[in-house]
Amino acid sequence: MLKKRIIPTLLYKDVGLVKGKNFDSSRRVGTPLPVIRIYNRRDVDEIILLDITATNTNKEPDYLAISEFARDCSVPLTVGGGIHKDAHISNLLKSGADKISINTSALKDPDFVKYSSKKYGKQCIVGSIDFKRHLDGKYYCYTNSGKNFNKIDPINFAKSLESYGVGELLITSIDKDGTMDGYEEKIVKIISKEVNIPVIVSGGAGKLDDFSKILLNTNVSAVAAASVFHFSEITPAEIRNHLRSKGLNVRKVL
Repeated sequence: MLKKRIIPTLLYKDVGLVKGKNFDSSRRVGTPLPVIRIYNRRDVDEIILLDITATNTNKEPDYLAISEFARDCSVPLTVGGGIHKDAHISNLLKSGADKISINTSALKDPDFVKYSSKKYGKQCIVGSIDFKRHLDGKYYCYTNSGKNFNKIDPINFAKSLESYGVGELLITSIDKDGTMDGYEEKIVKIISKEVNIPVIVSGGAGKLDDFSKILLNTNVSAVAAASVFHFSEITPAEIRNHLRSKGLNVRKVL
């Protein structure tokens, strides 16, 4: 059985880290390098770094910055934001990224995802899904950092991404993002049951029970969080100990 992972998410905008609510990320919370160094000492399993403005500004990834972050990152580093060219993936991997998260291009250009998964290996490509619940009670996908609505069901899209060859999914609830009132369990449970690849859930973690509840009630492989680490005193080690106390299989602290 795979061990459950604890993954901090860092949202990168211009030259700093930001955090907000429901994808309105306007509050600055530091710069990446010092935060990455802190997480190295706090025994996390991986780190996800997302440039939330790259797609909307058509900005090239900052390979020099990523190489600097990767040098100081002692755990696997997933990088995303504006990835829509083969050169983006190639140069990010050369810069030290371990995995590449693809969101907007995954929906707009399935052939790009298929090509990338085949060329670099499925273990390298993470399919990212941002979703929101509408007044009709249904969930729909969003792209461009939550700005563009797409009338596509995230459950079906998750299955499509698996068929494209991605090795992992990162699913984020826009409604829950930054609220710290718990993960979106209903759709996460369905998606994690419908696919046969690891699923990372993101959006809503605020207390220890939020982590254990989603892991116990769904088939997700990893819990990602941001606000809980920036705005509370809960540490990854405390989460790990809590999950172990609930009988969940997590990596032991070294």
